[in-house]
Amino acid sequence: MLSGVGLGAGVSLGALLVAAITGDDAFSGLAATAGTLGAALFAIPLARLAGRKGRRPALSLGAAIAVVGASAVIIAALAESPAMLLVALVLLGAGNAVNLQARFAATDLAATAHRGRDLSIVVWTTTVGIVVGPNLVGPGQALGAALSLPDLTGPFLITAACQIAAAALYFVALRPDPLQEAQRDEAALGGRSMSDVRHGRGLPAGLRAAGIRGRAAIGIVALAHATMVSVMAMTPVHLAHHGATLSIIGFTISLHTLGMFGLSPVFGWLSDRIGRERVVLMGQGVTAASLLVGWLASESTVAVAVSLALLGLGWSATTIAGSALIAGATSVEDRPSVQGLSDTAMSLAGALGGALAGVVLALAGYAGLNAAALLLVGGVVALVARRGSHPLTK
Repeated sequence: MLSGVGLGAGVSLGALLVAAITGDDAFSGLAATAGTLGAALFAIPLARLAGRKGRRPALSLGAAIAVVGASAVIIAALAESPAMLLVALVLLGAGNAVNLQARFAATDLAATAHRGRDLSIVVWTTTVGIVVGPNLVGPGQALGAALSLPDLTGPFLITAACQIAAAALYFVALRPDPLQEAQRDEAALGGRSMSDVRHGRGLPAGLRAAGIRGRAAIGIVALAHATMVSVMAMTPVHLAHHGATLSIIGFTISLHTLGMFGLSPVFGWLSDRIGRERVVLMGQGVTAASLLVGWLASESTVAVAVSLALLGLGWSATTIAGSALIAGATSVEDRPSVQGLSDTAMSLAGALGGALAGVVLALAGYAGLNAAALLLVGGVVALVARRGSHPLTK
């Protein structure tokens, strides 16, 4: 919850801040790119640290790095340095890496039959923070003005404070460490249950350990995230061009994040009950509907808000079911490396989507961006079909 508040307070302003400092809206997508690139850069080192020392030091260190990033955003705005701002947003992306790893921490001791449910409950607990965060833009702005900080930077003070609290809570209260407990349990049972790696020659060890179906699941989560980031990152810029206030933009982002996290326990329960591939396809159906609304009714603020809420729901169903597939693909010993690779792929896909989204927005408008994103939905469906063609692999 604390991490959600911290990141949610700044996510709706990143694109606007980059556009303001650079003076060019075409660069606004770099904010989402920098944040997701940061999550990608920190995912594997934090996963390796978790594998060696446990989830507690990895999660607390990642939150501490995010504190540095939030503070650096304010310094970059004071210096009016676009390069420094992008570096700061990369560091802030460590907080995203922590959130991604936290959902997998929920599966370390989960029974196979309840893996989706347990993962989704931890994801759901971020709902309060992630929805409240964008609505703290107004108070954050007032706080920044009282301290004579540059416009749009006040909310990052809230980000820094919440990340400090999150790091302290991880370090003090996450005991016993779930990953270390799972490793001890597996050792007591006499070893590891390996994934099918017969078709993975020449691949990195983590991808080999995931198996064919695990690699397809990694691709599913990555493409779904790219779809979400590319549209979400450009929505504040699109709404601002149509005269929307910061409060309306913040409310729209709140609806989106509510969709991302509010019904996650439902999707987790469904993934355990009816099958994770079916929930992925359900999520992509909702995503396609959201993109059609954004494409056909891009001039309506209400329609854009509805579209973004549906986009969050589609992302939630796909990501929770896909993450449960990834968590079940490997042994406990291999799990941190596979999950780190998944988080890296997810974040890099989001970074690429965010970078290209700004260019597409400038060339084809918001409607064109939504239409182009439908191609990614087709990619996810193709990967689900690939998983189904290898029923004997994990």
